[in-house]
Amino acid sequence: MNAIASPSALVLDGITSGYRASVVLRGLSLDIRKGEAVALLGKNGMGKSTLLKTVMGYLAKKAGAIHLHGENITRLPPHRIARQGVAYASQEQPLFADLSIRDNLRLGLAQESLFDERFAAVEPLFPVFGSRLAQYAGTLSGGEQKMLLLARALMVRPSVILLDEITEGLQPSVIDRLANALLQEREQHGTTLLIVEQNVPFALKVADRYVVLKQGELVDEGLAKADGAVEAVFSHLRV
Repeated sequence: MNAIASPSALVLDGITSGYRASVVLRGLSLDIRKGEAVALLGKNGMGKSTLLKTVMGYLAKKAGAIHLHGENITRLPPHRIARQGVAYASQEQPLFADLSIRDNLRLGLAQESLFDERFAAVEPLFPVFGSRLAQYAGTLSGGEQKMLLLARALMVRPSVILLDEITEGLQPSVIDRLANALLQEREQHGTTLLIVEQNVPFALKVADRYVVLKQGELVDEGLAKADGAVEAVFSHLRV
């Protein structure tokens, strides 16, 4: 897939947002092409999670516009944005602990009848869930909960996935499984990814391009697989 030649999937144009009177993002613009994976990197407190919440409609925009596949979604509420094909796996792990794995997976589906087909596509990526659909989500380990979050996002067959610190606290084997799942999803469905991460090697493995956020503004960008990309990103994280 040639993401560079593809039309835009998600465009942020001059976005300013934050929490009440506090401004976090300042005139931020970002163009993500259809099928492209972009890693949004930076130190803690720079506005990365705020950006995802702003895209998803959880935070009001003080200025600017957001377009999804050419359609203006700036003022849409989160449930309408989700219906437009955007899946969001947040850092807060919004799983329903008292519901089964199956029930958590089917929450985003418009029809129960879609479950078997969609799960058949997701199960090879996360075989740990195949025989445990009746198990309560709250009894899963931290790594399994992160996998369930991603599996739930993939079940809705989104056009765009927003991921917020999906690897935090996970062991390397689980991180590798998540990376492979995302790479396969892109290969099979051309899904667009916007990935907020502290795990730089994971982010650059999955992404085509990285951008660095500092104090609410984008200060650098580059190709994820280019020589020196890791060093360039870490130079921003150290200062």
